[in-house]
Amino acid sequence: MRRRKAKRIPTLPDPKFNDVLVTKFVNNLMYSGKKNLAFKIFYDALEIVDTKVEDANGLETWKKALDNVTPAVEVRSRRVGGATFQIPSPVRDSRKQSLAMKWLIGYARKRNERSMAQKLAGEIIAAAKEEGAAYKKKEDTHRMAEANKAFSHFRF
Repeated sequence: MRRRKAKRIPTLPDPKFNDVLVTKFVNNLMYSGKKNLAFKIFYDALEIVDTKVEDANGLETWKKALDNVTPAVEVRSRRVGGATFQIPSPVRDSRKQSLAMKWLIGYARKRNERSMAQKLAGEIIAAAKEEGAAYKKKEDTHRMAEANKAFSHFRF
């Protein structure tokens, strides 16, 4: 075990929208330290979202999509006796945010559009409409937690 709790390094807001959430998303999007490229991909994706979705700007649509993908409960494995049970447990706020971002980016990467900006834009638009793979992942997680509600008394 560690001596003391690790210090949280504050995340700086992004240059265009002055939003810390955008920087966290871009940090998840980034590969091998290429932050400028990650910012370019994200901003291009928001521009694509702007053109495809009317009566809403790109940032608002992205925030709505992130909100729709954010899980409230998840299942965790726990061994009791000889059996392993899937126990539903509520998700911490920071983990909720992190999971939503990872799912949105992960499923965007698996899409079949030409560029990453187009893939990300497609996934953002789908998640904002409550459809798409990232939203389905959230629904499956909630469904799994609901199915295993009987084992919630094993939670500690």
